[in-house]
Amino acid sequence: MAVITIARQFGAGGRTLGLRLANALGYRFLDDVVIHELARRVNVTHEAVQDIENIAGGFFSKAVTAMLSKSYMDRMTGEEFGYIDETIYAKTLKEVILDLAKNDNIILLGRGSPLFLEGHPKTLHFLLVAEKKDRVAFIREHYNLTAAEAEKDVEIGDKKRRNLYSLFKNYNYKDPLHYHMVFNASLMTLDEILQEIVTFVQRSRGE
Repeated sequence: MAVITIARQFGAGGRTLGLRLANALGYRFLDDVVIHELARRVNVTHEAVQDIENIAGGFFSKAVTAMLSKSYMDRMTGEEFGYIDETIYAKTLKEVILDLAKNDNIILLGRGSPLFLEGHPKTLHFLLVAEKKDRVAFIREHYNLTAAEAEKDVEIGDKKRRNLYSLFKNYNYKDPLHYHMVFNASLMTLDEILQEIVTFVQRSRGE
């Protein structure tokens, strides 16, 4: 029994790998659960959480936070609504991930989970990387985009990920020392990576 985290570069196939790994091991893949639970705890919509993830760390995010404070929104609407900014997002995200990790047989995708669960018992951390050209090809194939559209998506995705991780000071998610195993999807197929992880997890469980 274990908790598994998968960090990945945008377009390396992390979500696809996570879903397939959950199926192979009989684990629960909790990517969307994290967002929904975070939204529930701070009383905002699922979309509000995604908006924070999309603009985190940038000037626009800071400007929006300054303009739309909770007290300002309450005055404008006359009602008590939930509120989220980068600070609340990061704090609540950590709480959600730590609480979810109390369960066995789950897979968490990115969002700082390797950081928050570093040293956590029965937790295995994996990182998936790939060359930019291969990430572009993956996005193009899986989302039916042109080469130019896929390349733009990868560049935007990389920027969003950098901005998001800037909320977690002094943490470089690409540092291999954070992980039990690091996989290069430019040198291995997802099938090969999947089998390596399944074997490692089974061995860690004494099977």
